[in-house]
Amino acid sequence: MSAENMEVTWFRSQLSPFVHHYSNGKDQYGQQMPEYQGRTELLKDGLANGSVALRIFSIRLSDEGQYSCFVQDDIFYEEALLELKVAASGSAPHISVEGYQDGGIRLVCRSARWYPEPEVLWRDLKGQPLPSSSQTNSREASGLYETQTSIIITENSNQNLSCLVRNTHLGQEKESTLFYISDPFFPKVNPWMVAMCVILVVLFGSFGLSAYLFKIKEKQAVELRWRRFVVPIEEDN
Repeated sequence: MSAENMEVTWFRSQLSPFVHHYSNGKDQYGQQMPEYQGRTELLKDGLANGSVALRIFSIRLSDEGQYSCFVQDDIFYEEALLELKVAASGSAPHISVEGYQDGGIRLVCRSARWYPEPEVLWRDLKGQPLPSSSQTNSREASGLYETQTSIIITENSNQNLSCLVRNTHLGQEKESTLFYISDPFFPKVNPWMVAMCVILVVLFGSFGLSAYLFKIKEKQAVELRWRRFVVPIEEDN
């Protein structure tokens, strides 16, 4: 039914003050919540068909939550509840090389200004997920989220990959370009260094064993010299 001559009020958790109020054919702002002043509009085009839709401008994270819409006239009233979810699609992910770790190269994917907390996924060229080594989501001063996730790739692993960040509320996602690291960048194990390490371990082990055996031999020599000078006392019969 037409709502042109009805009283329409949008509330948050309390009945007063209101988010937006319409009566006598026009908007009323006398007791409007301060945080909504200058940011609301009742869409008049649909009133004749019973639509009392509210538009909120310059959306904020604090706008998220439950709303109630109250419609009444002299003989009729009805109330409906609505849950408003706020979402933000952030920046495109950025991949950077952070250095060597665990025999491979550590890559970090960063993206900011998401809401709610986004999903982050590393993928190979075939779209298959790759396990990340760590992930942290931090809250910015604005209330939006910044995400950071890392992965370690080795020379024998898939070096073509991408980082995807997804907003579950909006169904929107942003993905980095494919990243490739050629073989010369991976840490190499020098065979001469390995041989040198093995030789040093053997030498130190030999020195330690020799010192231990020398110490035992010296102890035995001292005991032998002591026994030569100690003469047992014979009892007289």
